[in-house]
Amino acid sequence: MARIAIILNASWNIYNFRLPLLDRLSTLGHEIIVMAPEDEYSRKIPYKFHPIPIKSQSVNPFGDLLIFFNFFKLFKKTKPDVLLLYTIKPNVYGNFAAYLLGIKTISNIAGLGTLFIHPGFATKIAKLLYWLALKVPAKVFFQNEEDMETFKKEGLVSKNIAERIPGSGVDLYRFSSCLNAEKKNRKGKFVFLLLSRMLWDKGVGEYVEAAGSFLRIRTDVEFQLLGFLDSDNPQAISQKEMDRLTATEGVVYLGVSDHVEEFIQNADCVVLPSYYKEGLPRSLLEAAAMCKPIIATDVSGCRDVVEDGVNGFLCRPRDSRSLLEKMEKMIDLDVGERARLGNNGRKKVIKEFDQRLVIEKYVQAVSDILVCGKKNA
Repeated sequence: MARIAIILNASWNIYNFRLPLLDRLSTLGHEIIVMAPEDEYSRKIPYKFHPIPIKSQSVNPFGDLLIFFNFFKLFKKTKPDVLLLYTIKPNVYGNFAAYLLGIKTISNIAGLGTLFIHPGFATKIAKLLYWLALKVPAKVFFQNEEDMETFKKEGLVSKNIAERIPGSGVDLYRFSSCLNAEKKNRKGKFVFLLLSRMLWDKGVGEYVEAAGSFLRIRTDVEFQLLGFLDSDNPQAISQKEMDRLTATEGVVYLGVSDHVEEFIQNADCVVLPSYYKEGLPRSLLEAAAMCKPIIATDVSGCRDVVEDGVNGFLCRPRDSRSLLEKMEKMIDLDVGERARLGNNGRKKVIKEFDQRLVIEKYVQAVSDILVCGKKNA
């Protein structure tokens, strides 16, 4: 059996999204090591944890050089057989360090993020680094078809190692309650929920602007926001900015929760008006799994989940008026029509986005690496 290390830029992400994969690999007899920046979730992870600082949005070359050396020292100390790499800094500098130490890697490109929204010098540097780093992995997983085709077309990754997987998948047992799909909150209002990190690129501003227009017409509706503030991202929304955004009655910031399914259950429709370069938005998958109709922007990642008129509606990115029109359309549907959209979403997730599909892709990739290693020994 092998020693497998997972590296990500947030312990929160590993705790909330990657533990089922690690549990599966552990049951196969592999030793699991977790490497991530230390936060309140680090101690909740039931595997050997090694803290490592990663400034995910920093463009300081000296800071990045330090990240590389930290990776190199930690890999040399822990001697993993296989590295599972996520997010840009681990995918780049983790692969560089692994190459020098002869360690096999599997990379996951979970969306292209802010760098690819605003093309410029930093984007060119990022592409160069990806081009170099992605020569190292035995496998590179992409979360949507468009990102994978972009990387292949621009020569950033070999088509022989690139493969699309359905995001990080969804736990169909945890996100399963389709009862009371038309449940109202205690105030009897129709509830829209935006569930994501609170970033401007996630369309938070457009959501609040559309909410303001809606609330001037009718008051039997509530617009909720759930997710992290002040994250390590230049587009992050601060507490002060959120206070300003939620000054309008009917717009409510709910904070952060490890039990998002409770908030999804109490919502009538989940919204993600993102123009961020999404991989495959987990919030939309979770909402669809719980039979909630969804509204999202017509951008890569989002349109992999939302089929317009089938399980929700697509709106134009950066366009609060288009979003408002789709929300008005949603609230004007009768109960049966919204239930139809929600049920179609659940069926789609079961067919395409079960997390067991993702986990088994990783199990196979690890197995292939180990078999190849034995043959070459």
